[in-house]
Amino acid sequence: MTIRIVCVGTLKEKFWTEACNEYIKRLNKFCKIEIIEVAEENKYSIVEKIKEIEGKNILEKVKGKTYLLDLCGNQYSSEEFAINLKNDLLNNSVISFIIGGSNGVSEEVKQKIKYKISFGKTTFPHNLARVILLEQIYRCFMINSGSTYHK
Repeated sequence: MTIRIVCVGTLKEKFWTEACNEYIKRLNKFCKIEIIEVAEENKYSIVEKIKEIEGKNILEKVKGKTYLLDLCGNQYSSEEFAINLKNDLLNNSVISFIIGGSNGVSEEVKQKIKYKISFGKTTFPHNLARVILLEQIYRCFMINSGSTYHK
């Protein structure tokens, strides 16, 4: 089982890296985690051009069933997310999640990725979204294993 997180940009602050590494370490007991960082195209001044180039790079990296983190996506409780992830992993050897950059993602990405999830109506910095996603995936595995981690 492989979970691939395709995200725009790198983690620049140590605290984001440490938080992500902690959840990756915990997740390695359950699955293989791949973090694929796509370069931020901040050399362009036109936002649509940035999203277009980043979008093409994102789509080249996804594999298997793919979810886009999107404000307009479906919202799930942790228990619902755990059931969905468990079922997805039974039917797919790779699950991909996409975290867009600070400008969001291109219309092409939104159109090509059928499954969209949201962690609420608030906007998070994409570095924090990565930590939240890793924690929620870890929580899913803990729920599915019957652990008391999720209360």
